[in-house]
Amino acid sequence: MLKKIISVFLLSISLSASAVEIPVDAKLDYNQGIDFYKLGMYERAIESFRSAIRTYPDYIDAYYNLATILEYLKQYAEALSVYKQVYLRNPNDYEVIYKIALMNSKLEDYDKTKEFLNLIPQTSSYYKKAQELAESVKISTTLPPQKLNTPSKIATQSGVYENVLSPTGITTDNQGNVYVATFSDNTILKITPDGKRQVFVKSSKISGPISLVSDSIGNIYVSNYNNNNVLKISSRGEISVLVSNIDKPYGLHVDGNMLFITCQGSNSVLRQKI
Repeated sequence: MLKKIISVFLLSISLSASAVEIPVDAKLDYNQGIDFYKLGMYERAIESFRSAIRTYPDYIDAYYNLATILEYLKQYAEALSVYKQVYLRNPNDYEVIYKIALMNSKLEDYDKTKEFLNLIPQTSSYYKKAQELAESVKISTTLPPQKLNTPSKIATQSGVYENVLSPTGITTDNQGNVYVATFSDNTILKITPDGKRQVFVKSSKISGPISLVSDSIGNIYVSNYNNNNVLKISSRGEISVLVSNIDKPYGLHVDGNMLFITCQGSNSVLRQKI
């Protein structure tokens, strides 16, 4: 979901209507909440965000903004309850997992603090904060010490991978594997560091793949041009639709926990939280 930080971490961008259809009344309440926040009218902002959620119970941005204000007002128990609603809808949001751990630490529930800190992987940008929080409340986690960056396993010599049918997008992972989208064959190939080639994913869900990009934990994102959506493929090859109903997605770029998508059909660029 799209989120933008304002002042004390309040968000002010709502999700593009092209990605998820949010009821108009919910959007109006959400935008009113933003306006009340800017005026310092926190209680009215809280009620506006709650109203948006009542209208649209999956409005993640409204949950996050509501929790952020409650946290700022030091209403930690209520903030925790709301952050959990985001976690239920997106269990891979490590920022929210960190917030849940933080709220539990504020409430001195250190067992729950530890439980949620242990869910944050070393590859997450919140890993360092998780370690710092654990140290500040003097708890140990099962997280291993952060490793130093190691050289990529990708071959450093020039060369050619031949006989790849209609190749389009390309990306790599931390293990040195190369992934190539083949447009006409609707396939994602995997080429290992020693040059061995195999089909990583071939599915009816893939139609006209253009760009590929990978995140820090090994997920691959595919601009699925003919199906007007963006797919997420896990390191195990599991496919899910990340964003649907976008007009001719083309270029992809990952920056932290944000995915940027160029949409040729609508002459626009979409930002999507991953």
